[in-house]
Amino acid sequence: MTVFMRELVLPAEAEYLAYRRAAGTGDHVVPPVVEELKSAAKGGGLWNLFLPAESGLTHLEYAPIAELSGWSLDLAPEAINGQAPDSGNMELLHLFGSAAQKRKWLAPLLAGDIRSAFAMTEPEVASSDAANIATRIERDGGSYVITGGKWWVSGAMDPRCAFFVVMGKTDPAAPVHRQQTMVLVPRDAPGITVVRDLPVFGHHDQHGHAEVRFAGVRVPVENVIGEEGGGFAAAQARLGPGRIHHCLRAVGAAERALALLVERAQNRVAFGGPLADQGVVRQQIAESRLELEQARLLCLHASRAMDEAGNKAARDLVAMAKVAVPRAATRVIDRAIQVHGGAGVTDVTPLAAMYGWHRAMRLFDGPDEVHLRSIAKAELRRTPTLPSN
Repeated sequence: MTVFMRELVLPAEAEYLAYRRAAGTGDHVVPPVVEELKSAAKGGGLWNLFLPAESGLTHLEYAPIAELSGWSLDLAPEAINGQAPDSGNMELLHLFGSAAQKRKWLAPLLAGDIRSAFAMTEPEVASSDAANIATRIERDGGSYVITGGKWWVSGAMDPRCAFFVVMGKTDPAAPVHRQQTMVLVPRDAPGITVVRDLPVFGHHDQHGHAEVRFAGVRVPVENVIGEEGGGFAAAQARLGPGRIHHCLRAVGAAERALALLVERAQNRVAFGGPLADQGVVRQQIAESRLELEQARLLCLHASRAMDEAGNKAARDLVAMAKVAVPRAATRVIDRAIQVHGGAGVTDVTPLAAMYGWHRAMRLFDGPDEVHLRSIAKAELRRTPTLPSN
């Protein structure tokens, strides 16, 4: 993976960015180099490594691969078919999909022939509380009819997007965590309107984060993922590994930021010597290394717990990582921006885009406050014990 990143992915970034700029960054055209990298990854055995059932790797064994892919977020995760939201949707279909759903949707996702989107968050409600979801999924004979609005539908703008995974409410009168259901919705189903793409700090992702309206969209009952009323449990199962993968990629991005910081500090001269001679810069470098090592170890700890005890048992560690790692990453990236001066806040370096994405990471897949609430609840349930010696 290191050779793949160094010799193929990182050198391809300039071509990728040039292609997107020429097309217009609001255009979601796919630069040809993406498919070239996917072919190289397949040939090199770097394909679908995120999914233990496909790769045979444990979560802990996949961790350094996910971290390395974070050095180039636009290219590397997709190149190895481990990108969000597809990786989460593949995990979801692997766990809960019917045989027919796996043939129709999972197989082409695993092959990298299509992409998908995930529609859970809504603009009208506080979606950090999944019980608030207002989109209705109502049974009508052999069909479900979907009505409502979603946004931050990641992947929806990509021209290869073939379907949405939509979470909505099937039974508002059921117990709070049995009200929601997930369904598969073809991208070209009548009644779907893509309202707009939402930029992150002015940056339009190639795959998009769309606002989408569903107006009486009809799908067969066979498109339910798992069972009616099982949407909340399925979402939790989907999000656990995905959160750790996001965190590991964030560690990789922060490592790249620290490498850029160190290079700049060694080569930029001010006040009679390199910036690295300045005590304040040395402190920034040291603090960054400390925070990165702590973040990585927390991710590895959570990954090992997932392997040994299961995703549910590891959820508190995953929550801790989801809070701690983006905080550490944004601090490291911010220091690198500061040392780069004006160049740090422009597209001359990748730092500004990296900062925007990892700041947004403190909101997506659950905001910090929700995870902190869960961590505190777990701690309050814990019975304090003194060591025996």
